[in-house]
Parts: sequence; structure tokens; C-alpha cells
Amino acid sequence: MSILEVKNLSLSLNGKRILDDLSIDFWEGHVHAVVGPNGAGKSTLAYTIMGLEGYRSIEGDIFFDGVSIKNLGVAERAKHGITLGWQEPARFEGLTVKQFIMASAKEKKVETVRDVLSKVGLKPEDYIGRAVDKTLSGGERKKIELASILAMQPRFVMLDEPDSGIDVASLEKIFEGIKMLKSYDATVVLITHSLAVMKQAEHAFLLCGGKLVEKGDIGKIEPYFEEECLPCEHKNVPDKGGVDGY
Repeated sequence: MSILEVKNLSLSLNGKRILDDLSIDFWEGHVHAVVGPNGAGKSTLAYTIMGLEGYRSIEGDIFFDGVSIKNLGVAERAKHGITLGWQEPARFEGLTVKQFIMASAKEKKVETVRDVLSKVGLKPEDYIGRAVDKTLSGGERKKIELASILAMQPRFVMLDEPDSGIDVASLEKIFEGIKMLKSYDATVVLITHSLAVMKQAEHAFLLCGGKLVEKGDIGKIEPYFEEECLPCEHKNVPDKGGVDGY
């Protein structure tokens, strides 16, 4: 059963078509991956589903639990259980880690904060009173953001490039967090151009030029990473230097 459906979605930014008549169904309780080269529209899709400023003037529609959310703002979509983990997590000057996590936690208890920090591999006693600012590394902020999402217990989670800027050990904790979200019956969408991240999913969508090129189990999409492309009707010719070249 689909929890979120994107129907004939198109979006133009600065006169350029970024999403082009895109239709995707995300199945409830599954981990999905959205993959493709830089500029394919992956992050734009996530921002549009979240309803961010500048990503609301769309053609088509977005349905959550069968009801259109295209006219809802970010706060209203968040109340429905939709959330987004950023590629570059925000810093919040003046907030401690405890305050940041408790702000969106389903159960606003210190025990909850300690529990989710431990689950992402951070010692609560070392982080609970720290500021969410530039003193934290990118990997630390990624894990704290994931801890806040675990505490939130959303129904639909999008993680934009969850492996960006972190080391191998931290990435393993991110992968464990993805498994925890699934165990909570959350639907998880991984926005990525990484094969390792896609392998955490059960099902994947391949985008190029704002269009859906292919979809299926991850084995069906894996050749994209080997060949740098899959046969399609897109007019662009891949740059042999890598997927970032087109």
C-alpha cells in the first residue's frame, strides 16, 4: 500500500524544468532509494514533498494517505508525520543538543534524548549539554539530526545524501538508524548517488533530467552504478568521466 504518491509532478526553477511529469509511489513501511546523477532532481523531489519555500509552485499533485497535501505548508506536512534529514544539517546557535532533540520528540523526556543519542553512537553525557553549533563536526551533526528523527518517530522520512561528509564508522551508525526507523514502521526514502546507501533500501527509483528512468528492486538499478547509466530515451549522452558529468 502506498503512503505517499507523487502524481504527474513538474517543477521549474529559474526557467529550467527540474522535475518533469514525475509519478512515483512510496510503499508504506519500506525503505526506498532515489538515485541518479547530480542535477537529476533528487533533492528537488524531497524539497517539493516537504513543501519548502520556493518548491511549492508545482504542476501535478502529492497525496499522503490518499489526501492531497499540495496546498499544505511545511508545518502542516510535519504534523502529518513527514520529515526531511538534510544533506548539510543545520546549526542552531543557542540550542543545546538536549533542547534540539526534545523540540520535536514524540515523548519529551530526558530519557528519550539519552536513548536516541546512544542509538546513533554518541555518549549522552558528552553531548546532551553541547551546543548545536560549529563546534560539532559534520558527522556529529548528522548523527544528532538522525537522533532527533528517531525521537520524532515520523511516518515518512527522507534522508538527503545521508553519507555526505562522514567517515565509515559514522556511516555504519547511520545505516543502523535507517534499520531502526524501518523497525518503527516508518517509510524511509534515501536520496543518494551512493551504491552503498542504495543497498540499505529494498526498492529504488532512478531519475535523470527530472524524469523517472527506471524503478524496481535494488538489483535492477545496480547496473547504473557499474555502467554510469542505463539505456533510456533521454537526449543527453553520459560523460565517460563519471555520473557527475551530465
